Amino acid sequence: MSKILTAYFSASGNTKKLAETIAKAAGADLFEIAPKTPYTNDDLNWMNKKSRSSIEMNDKSSRPEIAGTVENMGQYDTVLIGFPIWWYEAPRIIQTFLESYDFSGKNIVTFATSGGSGMGRTNDILAKSCPNDTKWCDGKRLSSNTDTDTVKNWLDSLNI
Repeated sequence: MSKILTAYFSASGNTKKLAETIAKAAGADLFEIAPKTPYTNDDLNWMNKKSRSSIEMNDKSSRPEIAGTVENMGQYDTVLIGFPIWWYEAPRIIQTFLESYDFSGKNIVTFATSGGSGMGRTNDILAKSCPNDTKWCDGKRLSSNTDTDTVKNWLDSLNI
């Protein structure tokens, strides 16, 4: 039986709620990708081009520091990674997470919350942060209120 980790970054709590539902449905361990310096409301103001989130997203090399680490990442076969969609892609902290571990031979499944935009080219962008033998499954945008049965059906369809 494969061992699964659900790792997530949540700025407002929506992705956290979804990640908890997914972890429960998958029988997965849960890890919060928390920034070393927490985001304030001003940091998250996408209308302000000088806000922290705007600056990070405009700089493709930005890699915000993460507060903690996953113990024994090697034990996991599949990693479900959740995040809100920012500027039509994953926040830069997700690339920090991916570049912090060896995902060789692992299955990665992304999931996202968003007020309206879809996943776009998110997996293509994130895949550049991992070894070539990482197995990427189609990402999915879900509501933070997605029920457990819907999540189970989605996970079953992935055949992981």
